[in-house]
Amino acid sequence: MQNELDMLRKQLAQKDALIARQQARLSFLEEQFRLAQQKQFGASSEGHPGQGELFNEAEELAVTATEPEQESISYTRNKPKRKPLPADLPREVVVHDLADEDKVCGCCQGELQKIGEDKSEKLEFIPAQVKVIEHVRPKYACRACEKNGTHNHIKQAPVAPSVIPKGYATPSLLSQIITSKYQYGLPLYRQEAMFKQYGIELSRKTMADWMLRCAGLLQPLYDRLHELILQQPVIAADETTLKVVKEDKAKCYMWVYCTGTDSPQNNHTDMPNIVLYDYKASRAGKCAVDYLQGFTGYLQVDGYAGYEQTQAMLAGCWAHARRKFTEAKTAQGKKSSGKADWALNHIQKLYRIEAQLKDSSPEERRIMREQKSRPLLEQFETWLIKSEQQVLPKTKLGEAITYCLNQWGKLNTYTKDGNLNIDNNRAERAIKPFVIGRKNWLFSHTAKGAHASAVLYSIIETAKANGLTPFDYIMDMLEQIAAQNTEVEQLLPWQFAKC
Repeated sequence: MQNELDMLRKQLAQKDALIARQQARLSFLEEQFRLAQQKQFGASSEGHPGQGELFNEAEELAVTATEPEQESISYTRNKPKRKPLPADLPREVVVHDLADEDKVCGCCQGELQKIGEDKSEKLEFIPAQVKVIEHVRPKYACRACEKNGTHNHIKQAPVAPSVIPKGYATPSLLSQIITSKYQYGLPLYRQEAMFKQYGIELSRKTMADWMLRCAGLLQPLYDRLHELILQQPVIAADETTLKVVKEDKAKCYMWVYCTGTDSPQNNHTDMPNIVLYDYKASRAGKCAVDYLQGFTGYLQVDGYAGYEQTQAMLAGCWAHARRKFTEAKTAQGKKSSGKADWALNHIQKLYRIEAQLKDSSPEERRIMREQKSRPLLEQFETWLIKSEQQVLPKTKLGEAITYCLNQWGKLNTYTKDGNLNIDNNRAERAIKPFVIGRKNWLFSHTAKGAHASAVLYSIIETAKANGLTPFDYIMDMLEQIAAQNTEVEQLLPWQFAKC
């Protein structure tokens, strides 16, 4: 009898274990289904107060938002506020005046006097103009020597300096093609069609060759920026896939390394704004090791393990941690336990502190983070350790908790140096223009072309980060390079901005 009871208990325990496994499997599949639905039909953003656009923070938008201007008529209403047109644009004044016979009073027939005027501005667009610059070099010879039969020396002005010798491309044309593709994502075949409507037969093969040659001319500037970025205390890094037709691998990678901020107006650090791309055929950690050349400062990255091979001190990304809790909340659906909400609200408190410190100096940020952020981080760590014992590890919530615990040392690093950010959004925003451009031109044909793209993207994004217009910057650089009258240091974006 006892043996039968033991057998029944054993069978019951086995069934309970089976049911538990099936329930866990069912919960996992339900989470995957909800995430798939969200990915297919839901909004692409995280939908959290701390996450605005793809890589932007709501705190930044809230601080810069302006209240509508008000005007009083017989009541108060919101007056639309439109940013004025730039004062340096060329202006054509058109006066809409009364005819002389109408400048008479309708009552007493007296002459009307001007008491003021109303002004309004309209913006007119003038399509691009293409013209040919014909260089004429007269030749001079001595008639007397010619008559005497002596050697006649012909004199002529030297050939004007050119970016591409024996080619008809000017710096302005090259700058237009470069910025159209690498700033605005316009593929060369579309530019070919654009030039054709002006009657200019300019093949994409010719333009591609020009891009390679311009990248070669700008390589010394890229190398100098590479040297400068390695001298900074903090570098942010990220990587994304790239298809290169003539590479053996299905996936190649474009890596990005940046320092400073997105614009000079928002740069409250001691670092210059630099954005550099680097093409590599793989995602191996050795790619970062080779590029960083023994860099020992702070490297702000996501959780990719390849960066562990570098000699840098790694700083984590709270945007990635938050994203995982957002996925957990979506996966749980209406059956949410509330833990994901608690984590998201707690992370939001950390971001609110960062919003308050946006205009502070690096040292002020470090001190305030130590005073305000550190206690919140300690509280969050305690919650993570406790929740790890209560949540199944294979659920999305369990994965989010495990990620944070595994990355905890890196996630805390940002409190040690005021030049560090709370997340790696600086690098993610920097790589976004490349990702958008990739959707248009899809792939690079050769590794040489991918490297040229890395150089040209670097010059454009660094120019933008320093408040420059890439077209003007590249055109001026190519002119100076062709004239060979400048040093690389004078071509740096912050030096150009002073001119």
